[in-house]
Amino acid sequence: MDDEYDVIVCGTGLKECILSGLLSVHGKKVLHLDRNPYYGGDCASLNITNLWQKFRPGTEPPKELGANRDWNVDLIPKFIMASGDLVKILLKTKVSRYLEWKSCDGSYVYQYQEAGLFSGAKYIHKVPATGTEGMKSPLMGLLEKPRFINFVQFVMGWDDADANTHQGIDPKRHTMAQVYQKFGLQEATVDFVGHAVALQPNDDYFNKAAGPTIQKCKLYLDSVLQYGGSPFIYPIYGLGGLPEGFSRLSAIHRGTYMLNQGIDGFVYGEDGRVCGVKAGEQVAKCKMVICDPSYAEPQRTEARGQIIRAICILGAPIPDTKNQEGKPALSCQIILPQKQMKRKNDIYVMMVSWAHQIAAKDKYVAIVSTVVETANPEKEIEPALKLLGPILQKFVQVSEIRVPVADGTKDGVFVTATYDPSSHFEDASAEVLQMWKTITGEALDLTVTPDEEDQ
Repeated sequence: MDDEYDVIVCGTGLKECILSGLLSVHGKKVLHLDRNPYYGGDCASLNITNLWQKFRPGTEPPKELGANRDWNVDLIPKFIMASGDLVKILLKTKVSRYLEWKSCDGSYVYQYQEAGLFSGAKYIHKVPATGTEGMKSPLMGLLEKPRFINFVQFVMGWDDADANTHQGIDPKRHTMAQVYQKFGLQEATVDFVGHAVALQPNDDYFNKAAGPTIQKCKLYLDSVLQYGGSPFIYPIYGLGGLPEGFSRLSAIHRGTYMLNQGIDGFVYGEDGRVCGVKAGEQVAKCKMVICDPSYAEPQRTEARGQIIRAICILGAPIPDTKNQEGKPALSCQIILPQKQMKRKNDIYVMMVSWAHQIAAKDKYVAIVSTVVETANPEKEIEPALKLLGPILQKFVQVSEIRVPVADGTKDGVFVTATYDPSSHFEDASAEVLQMWKTITGEALDLTVTPDEEDQ
């Protein structure tokens, strides 16, 4: 460790691994450290023994759950948007060649509908992924469906650079509420569009400029067109494969990795800039440090609340979730919008299964997550847990939301934020791209050539 590096990266979460991989590719000498014996940090996928050690130390997992090789349980529940920035980064860096993918079977939204004469009460409904599904969807009445289709066509035709596609909407001046009003969308439709299509975490976006939300809707619809059924994809063997893939990229370009290596702090020069990382009596010299909040001095980040995540092992798929053939879903997302729950923030459910090589045969893993709003976080997620059916095992973790207070340019210490409770990596990808621009002074070119797409 007593050597000199351009960059020292502390923590092997996805954001840190993307940055270390990119910096290595661009010729920087990188040392990457992690206090854990595995890659991934908060984004790790744990086998069944490590899962029990983390949440129930000193106890053993039940034998009927199978062997370690059958399990890769994510600590942070996320899908990948099929047309999003993370996919572009994976293609650009060719890390995509290290991973296999499966598309998500479907995305659902919670909207309670009372029992009818010939049907029981319904709680979750599939978010329409095709025009046919849109016409059949119980989320909208008969007169509402043409209005919804007009809105979808407007979004699909939107081009930031072509005002002729804007139908009189100024993306910077008009609010999203005004856009909904223009198309005459009803409250229930607005609720599922905002939360299950634009994937907004709450209703704060409603009276803000419409441009970003229109782009979020367009990204969702573009992603649906990639595979059909859902905009999301997921890597076989779990999300832990993502940081491992970028670690491999860094190693190929002479990056050095040290697991089981904690640190005792950063070393600063007389000019106040970071010049090394200390571990025991050893000091590794460097010009900059990139780290997650758990490695940074406390004053470098501030708390912005808490997130609760409940990892649930199931013996059957979530009831009432289906794939495109009408069979029980092997993977899905469910969003419980804040308004339906009388909350300030949405609740998210992500389910993957043995079909993704993350659980033993015929086992499923559902992870429920949201921003904590009360002194009793577990009670807050009860409505989501009730949707899951019988739960075999449950592991609950409440963690702080921490964000950096400075961009790192003053002293060379660049700190990432903790992961949000949302169901995808788009905000994390945007943070990485912004950090790259801050560190290097240039935007990362995500243009993918045809030969890169074939990887």
